[in-house]
Amino acid sequence: MASHLPVAAEPSGGDIDLVLRQVLQDVLGLSAERAAELDTQSGLFGHIPELDSMAVAGLLTEIEDRLDILIEDDEVDGEMLETYGGLLAFATQKRADR
Repeated sequence: MASHLPVAAEPSGGDIDLVLRQVLQDVLGLSAERAAELDTQSGLFGHIPELDSMAVAGLLTEIEDRLDILIEDDEVDGEMLETYGGLLAFATQKRADR
């Protein structure tokens, strides 16, 4: 007999955006307002004081956990963390490649 338990939905593009904003709030302590104001051109590393070199590892680990992806060390570069749009595009591609 088939089980009728709900299956967890895979995050879609819009859901990935929401997950990333929540991670930025949780890991960096950004307010919901600051996270909501980010657009694709918003600078991240070097622009948000809370996102320093010490915070990057925690941020990436939390993204991996919440999106069920693996981010290899050689994939982490300045372009990926330069803007919110760059981080969103990276995370979206990683989900698609799973």
